[in-house]
Amino acid sequence: MPSNTLYVASLEPEAGKLIVTMGLMEMLTRSIGNVAFFRPVIDSERERDGDIELIRKRYCPSMSYEESFGFQASEVKSFVAEDRMKFCLEELIKQLSNLKTRYDFVLCEGLNSNSFLSAFDVEINMEIAKNLGCPFVGVINGMNQTPRDIAKEIKITADAIQESGCLHYATFVNRMAEDTFGVLEVELDDPVEGDAPVFLIPENEELDKPSISDISEALKCKNVLERPDGMDRIVKQFKIAAMTMEHFLGHVEDGDLIIVPGDRDDIILASLSTLMSSNYPNIAGILLSGGFTPGPNTMRLISGRKYTVPLLSVQTDTYTTTTNAVSVPALINSGDERKIALALGLFETHVDAEQLRKLAILSETPKTVTPVMFEYGLFERARTDKKHIVLPEASDERILRATEILIRRDVVDITLLGNPEEISNRAAELGLDLKGVAIVDPASSELTEQFAQTFYELRKHKNMTLDGARDAMSSPSSYFGTMMVYEGKVDGMVSGAIHTTANTIRPALQIIKTIPGISVVSSVFLMCLDTKVLVYGDCAVNPDPNSEQLAEIAISSADTASTFGIEPRVAMLSYATGASGKGADVEKVREGVRIAKEKRPDLLLEGPIQYDAAIEPSVAKTKMPNSKVAGRATVFIFPDLNTGNNTYKAVQRSSGAVAIGPVLQGLKKPVNDLSRGCVVTDIINTVAITAIQAQYIQD
Repeated sequence: MPSNTLYVASLEPEAGKLIVTMGLMEMLTRSIGNVAFFRPVIDSERERDGDIELIRKRYCPSMSYEESFGFQASEVKSFVAEDRMKFCLEELIKQLSNLKTRYDFVLCEGLNSNSFLSAFDVEINMEIAKNLGCPFVGVINGMNQTPRDIAKEIKITADAIQESGCLHYATFVNRMAEDTFGVLEVELDDPVEGDAPVFLIPENEELDKPSISDISEALKCKNVLERPDGMDRIVKQFKIAAMTMEHFLGHVEDGDLIIVPGDRDDIILASLSTLMSSNYPNIAGILLSGGFTPGPNTMRLISGRKYTVPLLSVQTDTYTTTTNAVSVPALINSGDERKIALALGLFETHVDAEQLRKLAILSETPKTVTPVMFEYGLFERARTDKKHIVLPEASDERILRATEILIRRDVVDITLLGNPEEISNRAAELGLDLKGVAIVDPASSELTEQFAQTFYELRKHKNMTLDGARDAMSSPSSYFGTMMVYEGKVDGMVSGAIHTTANTIRPALQIIKTIPGISVVSSVFLMCLDTKVLVYGDCAVNPDPNSEQLAEIAISSADTASTFGIEPRVAMLSYATGASGKGADVEKVREGVRIAKEKRPDLLLEGPIQYDAAIEPSVAKTKMPNSKVAGRATVFIFPDLNTGNNTYKAVQRSSGAVAIGPVLQGLKKPVNDLSRGCVVTDIINTVAITAIQAQYIQD
């Protein structure tokens, strides 16, 4: 009988339980969808529980903070002292039961170690898990332990969970040194039948360091520049600047938080100047002590340039400030997308999600597909057969930030186009880690002349000259990126953050060309509603398609739907349903339906049909009762761009639907367009979509 709960708990201090919680929540959300998060006991000392804030905002925003926890640790201490633990457990069971009536699954996270005494923490967690009927997930701290010690710890943990009466779901060993992996895998190579699986996750230095934001919040700093830039930078070490500028500069290292009295203008200016010099590493930020800030002329000089590192100020003296800053713990906060991406990347790279799913606890098939399930499912599908995507607009900060997240999540391999030194310097200025990203400069690449010759041969019948081909290929443009796709150097391209839609599509039409039988490139939006995903086309490319083009758009959209796991039931829309309407616009759709059915008799396709009859079963019963599509349509083909573009935006804004796209279709190899107003999340989703499309390309 599958359970619909899990209980995650650390079995020792600083085990990194939150990484496991996030990884499980990610998997559950995309597998089941409607998942709640519950902490039976939280720390009494914090005003708001950080784990609840992160998980609730990211995965279950409909939950209130108050319903996400049971008691504070101080209350549980009193219950234990007063012999009232039965009351405590009964109240927790009531709360969990209430959540289970409203959610398909509840992930519980246990009490933090060291809230009481360590041994008592473990007992309390197991007692609560047992009484709540939750299978238990233990998290062990593998830092600075030998493989033999960890193997013993795993055995002790399994015995303790079994003796407590809990069902043992899995054990995670977190924060392990990389060199212990192979040895420990040998130790664990012969598990006893029935033992819970063990998953190993390595230590990561960045997750073990605080961000500027962590320090600013803990020390209640003032942001002198009043800019949010760079607050997610990681502080690798602290430097107290008490020397002259000349001697101080010799000690600057990458990731330094410079702690300096606020009246040392020379050190402040020197620290900021390192950002503009390729001869110096990039600092993480500057923390001014003593309540001083730079004078008006120095501030005028500083504020004349947009620095990407924070300049913070506190009232305490330098010694106290340093002591306080060094003691700030490394946290993963709800707004820290870089750390979140890194944590999820670690989990997804080292944990076999399929093995987890095969356990009976996750055997039920979800009845609905939520926007969160669909978006996160994109990552998983892209990762199963990892593809290589080129991004030609590396000069854009959004592209660089999206690249870092995609690499950290191990979704795709990426090539950026541009000057390697300039891109690396810009990434360093932004505090981004682009290790593992290929950078190709068309101005100096050995591929440029080869691509120019090929482009010339492809387009000389259109009066293309060799010099013109060389010009097109000599800059980090969509032309060079498209040629990389054409020549098989990469699997797909995403562009449009800077370039227009025409500048993205034109090279693709000239070089890659369309699929046989399809003459028109079109687009769809994947519309993620509360419980399902619909496909809308064409909402971005073709202003007024004729009947033949409408038929091709319908066929392409149906194939796109299938690519993303959506059963295509195609409704070709008009202002009339069936034979009820007359006029040129209706006839255009009616003829498009005839052509589409002739070309693809395998498709479930209906039209002309009105939107309400296509989506609402009760209306379909009246207007088109015998249709296999009416009332159940998943793919909606609009008669023109005016209708399609306005409809998708109306649905998006009025219903809160997540609109992913535009997704281009009809090309032999995947190229996708971004809006120039796109945000980092849009880029990430579009790259994942492009990678999935590439998985379906047959050479």
